[in-house]
Amino acid sequence: MIKKCLFPAAGYGTRFLPATKAMPKEMLPVVNKPLIQYGVEEALDAGLTEIAMVTGRGKRALEDHFDISYELEHQIHGTDKEKYLVGIRKLIDECSFSYTRQVEMKGLGHAILCGRPLIGDEPFAVVLADDLCVNLDGDSVLKQMVKLYKQFRCSIVAIQEVPMDEVSKYGVISGEMIREDIFRVNSMVEKPKPEDAPSNLAIIGRYILTPDIFDLIEQTEPGKGGEIQITDALMKQAQDGCVIAYKFKGQRFDCGGAEGYIDATNFCFENFYKTGKAY
Repeated sequence: MIKKCLFPAAGYGTRFLPATKAMPKEMLPVVNKPLIQYGVEEALDAGLTEIAMVTGRGKRALEDHFDISYELEHQIHGTDKEKYLVGIRKLIDECSFSYTRQVEMKGLGHAILCGRPLIGDEPFAVVLADDLCVNLDGDSVLKQMVKLYKQFRCSIVAIQEVPMDEVSKYGVISGEMIREDIFRVNSMVEKPKPEDAPSNLAIIGRYILTPDIFDLIEQTEPGKGGEIQITDALMKQAQDGCVIAYKFKGQRFDCGGAEGYIDATNFCFENFYKTGKAY
């Protein structure tokens, strides 16, 4: 039912300067694998094989990563180093990749709108690669959401509880509880002050969106920070129909900042790299 996954990857990564001055933040390595690869692996695990990326200036490394490097592969052919390319070759073989550019940085909503020519008129997932999500005890976060979409057939946002003094970093929802981990959204605010937040349920970088979201984004005026916010478009969608918020199973690491990035690196080293377990 859902085949496509959109990766908005045009941002500057300012929270990780100076490392991201010349290198895309999505290419920051968590142990020996870049963030973007973790995201594409999660998409493939959820059955999404058509990968669409919205990039920007200085992001050619993303395209090069998901391509064959003939010289490199010739040099390591027949050596024990070939094993390090097994994961990326699987993605290249089993996924298709398409790219477009966000010429001006106008917010996440605008970045998603830039991906419209790659998505077309069908439901799709969105992954923000600097949110690294893992679940050691079952399905990946995106796979959980794809299963949920088959039930509700509407837009879904992944949420988690955060401390009230951190709600100003996120889009925040409130809604009617359908079951312990599912809410029908009736309010959604982008980066509210703690005293204005409708709850402490924060949206993280995993979405499933129905294609009417594109028209709603086009109708959305710039909001917080002068940017076109996806939360504002989703709020319109929630008022007109249905948006589900899902409290996912697993862990999320905010790799856009140093603390979360280090936590993710330590976690992946202990649970994947050191043990040889694939993810």
